[in-house]
Order: sequence, then structure tokens, then C-alpha cells
Amino acid sequence: MALTRAQVEGIAHLARLELDPAEVPQYEQSLSRIVDFIGELERASTTGVAPMAHPLAGLVQRLRADEITEQDDHARYQRNAPEVVSGLYLVPKVIE
Repeated sequence: MALTRAQVEGIAHLARLELDPAEVPQYEQSLSRIVDFIGELERASTTGVAPMAHPLAGLVQRLRADEITEQDDHARYQRNAPEVVSGLYLVPKVIE
């Protein structure tokens, strides 16, 4: 499926891209090839293929032990703050 200049300009507008007029033909060709490739993928037979949540069935993710490795330094960090109340940073109000 060949995309038109207007379609490419519309896609660029939606993506908030500013294209030079000289670049549009290159994008027409590139995006058209991408759309054609997606069309080929849609034609691939997927009957009998079960959806999967993980590409390697039967494997589980090894997790590290949940152990404390860092000390709590929030009091030291809050000493640099201009204002702290009850362990919370006070910041100027910016929304009325």
C-alpha cells in the first residue's frame, strides 16, 4: 500500500514532526514499505499457535533475596532542604 504525500504529512503532524518538503518522498517510500511488511505479517497463518506470556515456557525469573543493602539516609538528605515538616519536603505552591 503506497502512502500519499497527504497521509505522510498527516502522520508527521500527529507525531509533531516538522518535515522539509524535500524529505517527504523519502518518508513516503519508507513508511509504505513498513505498511507493506505489516500486511505480510497479517497474512501469516497463526492457526494452532497458542498465545504465550513468556517466550521460554517453564522457566521462571530468578529473583534476588529481599535484603536491605542501603542505609536510610533521608534525615541527612533533608538537612539540605529549605523546609521540612514531619519528614516531608515543603515546596512553594505553584497551582492556585
